Amino acid sequence: MAPSITRNPTRPVQVGSIVVGDGNPIAVQSMTATHTRDIDATVEQVNALHVAGADVVRIAVDSDKDAAALAEIRTQTQANLSVDLQENYRLAEKVAPHVDKIRYNPGHLYHHEKTRSWQDKVSYIASVARDNDCAIRVGVNCGSVDPAKKEKYPDDDIGPILESGLEHCEHLDSLGFHRFVVSLKDSDPSTVVEINSRFAEKRPDVPLHLGVTEAGLPPDGIIKTRIAFEQLIGRGIGDTIRVSLTVPNSRKPEEIAAGREIIDDIYAGRLRSVVALDPNALNIISCPSCSRVENEAFVELAQEVKVMTEYAKDHAITIAVMGCRVNGPGETDDADLGLWCGPNRVNLKKGEESLGAFTYDEILGKLRTELDKLIADKTAAPS
Repeated sequence: MAPSITRNPTRPVQVGSIVVGDGNPIAVQSMTATHTRDIDATVEQVNALHVAGADVVRIAVDSDKDAAALAEIRTQTQANLSVDLQENYRLAEKVAPHVDKIRYNPGHLYHHEKTRSWQDKVSYIASVARDNDCAIRVGVNCGSVDPAKKEKYPDDDIGPILESGLEHCEHLDSLGFHRFVVSLKDSDPSTVVEINSRFAEKRPDVPLHLGVTEAGLPPDGIIKTRIAFEQLIGRGIGDTIRVSLTVPNSRKPEEIAAGREIIDDIYAGRLRSVVALDPNALNIISCPSCSRVENEAFVELAQEVKVMTEYAKDHAITIAVMGCRVNGPGETDDADLGLWCGPNRVNLKKGEESLGAFTYDEILGKLRTELDKLIADKTAAPS
């Protein structure tokens, strides 16, 4: 029983050959780690990412030499390209003819021409983008926040990022430029969830690019990113993603594979955290199997739970089936009913309350009993 996820009603943004937002498939992106002026190495990495299924590949440009190299790179790839302007926003007009999207960071606009307002600089970028048929990403990052915003919110990690993103949207809208997406990134998954949720509430029309910055080495970097994405995509928030991993250049395509797997798992209900994918129906979530699973019967059990609970599909109840003792006990706390699997027994929980440990043969009957009680309680509650 696949969950039904209602996506935020974001507007469509064309990026080369794909459209982001407006219910289109969630796009998966990556970024080159080569020196851009090393044309051969960069082309090799761009094409490797493209072959791996990257919908967009981002390349950093920070000098005239980088810009000249980008022009040549464009002739050697069919990938949809995004350019990261880094700190030199004036390079926009040199690179825009060769890319499909321009990414700028509001916090970096203060490093050049300090007497010119950020509004003027963004107006210039938007004009260049419009003239060259480019989309824009407003990329707000925890490590380079607008200094005026940090001063305004001295003890608040979220306020500066959120306000910066919102005011840049308002400015682009005032210019009549609507072909943009926004990213609001932090290295803490919980902050990523909070800030993107708050932004989506205020601007549900703007497509969001999701990411956990500096996620780190796999597998931990994938797990951190997965948890943030589960909470956001599971609630319909997010139109394009990147999994940022610390890996050698030859392994960069792993970011694309990880992103695709996370999206597929979310839509299949294979989750590491608890999120009500459909707030009006039964949610069965189960973690992706991994090396921590101590009994392969966990996979079969998860499938049996989905079949057995079909009769309760119209009840707003969440059941979590977790495969190990490492994450299972804590990760089932937020579910109405939770199962976490050990080598020989399955632990059954109701919220944070433990209901006992049962054999794999016993657990389905015990789960059904508790599910029936929960349905009866919820049905009786209104009266």
